[in-house]
Amino acid sequence: MRYLALGDSYTIGTGASDDSHAWPSIIASRLGADLTNPAVNGYTTLDLIREELPYLGRVEHDFVSILIGVNDLVQGTSAERYRDSLVKIYDAVAARPARAAAVSIPTWSYVPAAAEFGGREQVEKLTRAFNGVAHQEAARCGFTWIDIGPASTSGIGSPGWIASDQLHPGDAQYAAWAEVIWDAVRPLWAASSPE
Repeated sequence: MRYLALGDSYTIGTGASDDSHAWPSIIASRLGADLTNPAVNGYTTLDLIREELPYLGRVEHDFVSILIGVNDLVQGTSAERYRDSLVKIYDAVAARPARAAAVSIPTWSYVPAAAEFGGREQVEKLTRAFNGVAHQEAARCGFTWIDIGPASTSGIGSPGWIASDQLHPGDAQYAAWAEVIWDAVRPLWAASSPE
């Protein structure tokens, strides 16, 4: 089993105590998969297209996850420009014979650092818009859509929920995401292998 995780800080696990607590590492462990995780802190959809999409042809993979968009959001990209980039990403993934899951941007409007990006209401509004785009495009491509919004707020205030940077998840939150993602991904392997 080979797993390719595409994304940004949320995928590489910024804020986790070590790599093993990043959600793709948890999923790979449960799948018994070899993980390739080229995600980079701060990456936008355009960065992913340029730097991570080549991995589709570089490494063999049976499963791909995509979680990207929060950096587009905070840099002022419109939802429609986000869609344009996301279509390129999703279409490139869909062209390969592998199962794929699109993961939502988490709910992060409650973290202290959200104040730097327009405050709670603005962050919530933009996150909803971006996730709406991602959900539509995932459905178009036949990807499994995974909404981690509820999981990302399920432990607010508990130890280890938010990292010391007051922005990224801590180990406990990544573990909560992994449970939701695992519940959605596990049934994919009950079906026959992709051709």
